[in-house]
Order: sequence, then C-alpha cells, then structure tokens
Amino acid sequence: MIDLDGLTPFAEGGNRKCFIHPDNPDRCLKVIHPGLLKKIRNNKPWYKRFRSLESFDDNLREEEAYNQKALRSNNPKIWKHLAKWYGKTETSLGIASETELIKNDNQIAETLESYLFKNGLTDEIKDSIENFHHWLRNNLVLTKNLIPHNLVLKKENNSLNIKIIDGLGSQAFIPFPSYSNFFAKRYVERRIELMWNRINWDLSGRKGNWK
Repeated sequence: MIDLDGLTPFAEGGNRKCFIHPDNPDRCLKVIHPGLLKKIRNNKPWYKRFRSLESFDDNLREEEAYNQKALRSNNPKIWKHLAKWYGKTETSLGIASETELIKNDNQIAETLESYLFKNGLTDEIKDSIENFHHWLRNNLVLTKNLIPHNLVLKKENNSLNIKIIDGLGSQAFIPFPSYSNFFAKRYVERRIELMWNRINWDLSGRKGNWK
C-alpha cells in the first residue's frame, strides 16, 4: 500500500485529489475525496439513490473509459494525445487511479486553460488543437466534454502536443458510439464542437452558458 498521509496534492478537482506518486515521480495518483460517493448519491433524485456507490466512482469510470474499443489496439500512436493508465492502486487514502504524469523539463505540464488565459488563441495553439482534433477523428476516441483544464501541453519537437489527463469516456445516454463507428463519428464531432464552444467561452469572459 502506498502511504499518502501528510502529502499535499498538486491538483484538486470536485471529485478527486491528484498526488505525485511518492515512489515514481512520473506517475499521478487520483484519489476520491473521503465520503464523496455517499454525498453524490444522497444528492441524486430518489430513483438514483438505489444505485451502488461504485456507480458514482470516477476511478471505476476511468478504468472503463481506458478499456474502450479505440484504446484496445496495439497502435502506439493511440497514446500520442492521451496520458497512459496503469490501473488501480491501493493507498492510505483509498483506491487510486494511477496514470502517467505529463511533464516538461521535470515540471508538471501546463494546462490548456492556463495557456489560453496567458497567451490567448495563438497560431501555435491553434495548430495543436487541430492536430488533436485530427487524432480524435482518426481514432474515434470517446471523451466527455473536452474542458481545457483537463488537457495539458507536452513540448515535443518545438511544438505543443495536447494530452488528455481527465475526462475520458462516453457521455452518451444510450451507448451507440461505443459499438458503432457511425455514431462514434457523430459523437466525436460533437465533442470537438463543444470544445471550441468552451474555449471561446473561456476567452470571452465566461458569460452565459458555454454549451
């Protein structure tokens, strides 16, 4: 078991805390906030409160997302824009999802959100976004909404390569995109459209509903 007691997370979201693996600084450990799953279930409509706690577990959903059809190939290029996943790991704070920690010059990579707020929509980042969208279309990788704070920038060959660090998986109510390329293509195009909506909303001062 990995001891995380006393360690400070380098990032924290609404559902999980992210720690640098104490024995492997190139990996990230994502741990769910204590007691969160019960709180989530209790805040759901009455008919959803009969579901198991595991159904609200982001780590389990992430495991399922990494097992999607697009990622089961042996093509190494599938990981060009995606942090690798190493399974679930027992820690002193609960079960963690263990993933690749993206770095530049031994520092944790900057998020796309941070870059956009500092630099705006530069030609460099437009090219990076277009390359990322090309990869999504070619491989039909299913994601949730592509929020800029869930994407980081890896410096590669004098360019910035976008990597997904969170938000993998399908949001489709009926899982047609998981089984049909026709529906997967439509689903991916919608994620791309929404990603641009979110970027423009961020840069315009976050007024109104970004969707």
